[in-house]
Amino acid sequence: MRRTLAKAAFLTAGNMLFFTLIGTSVLAMTYLQTKDRIEKSEQQEKLKLIGQLVPAASFDNDIVADRQSLAADALLGTKAVSTAYRARLQNQPAAVVLEAIAPDGYSGRISLIIAIQANGTLGGVRVVEHKETPGLGDYIELAKSAWIHGFDGKALLPQRDADWQVKKDGGQFDYMAGATITPRAVVKATHHALQYFALHRDELFAAANSAQLGDKK
Repeated sequence: MRRTLAKAAFLTAGNMLFFTLIGTSVLAMTYLQTKDRIEKSEQQEKLKLIGQLVPAASFDNDIVADRQSLAADALLGTKAVSTAYRARLQNQPAAVVLEAIAPDGYSGRISLIIAIQANGTLGGVRVVEHKETPGLGDYIELAKSAWIHGFDGKALLPQRDADWQVKKDGGQFDYMAGATITPRAVVKATHHALQYFALHRDELFAAANSAQLGDKK
């Protein structure tokens, strides 16, 4: 009887292990098959947003190929390597698009891309991803509100750092009553990105290597 029970238990454990391995293999294959597709889709969406921030007529290089990896930096809110996309016109710096994170949104991280022209003026800001409460966080999305256009044309003026706050805090940026955390986080992240640009402008526009340079398609 004991041998029979032991054999049954062994067979049950073997079957469980077998099906676990099969399930894990299926999940792994599914992940590998969809990973590239998801990454490609995310990249295409990001490029659409970049196209909104950097007018096609303002550069003649391949802005996707002419990119630079940036180390994690507190001013960008990043904890891992991020990417800077560089626009040039006749080999002269035109603009750079930075990936940035507002870590202190109401419901967590808000992923942004921020375009800064070579003269330090903001080309614009777009939200790539967020988990803000529906309704309260909607107005940071261009599809639902024009609020994000409030950054267009702004620049870093050290003597007016206090302006980089929502109006409730004494700054110049609008906010929705009862929902100040979300815009406060985006304004702060954008301000920090401008500070990062001011500190690293020359590095950001350092000449690209031959593999990066190319005519715009």
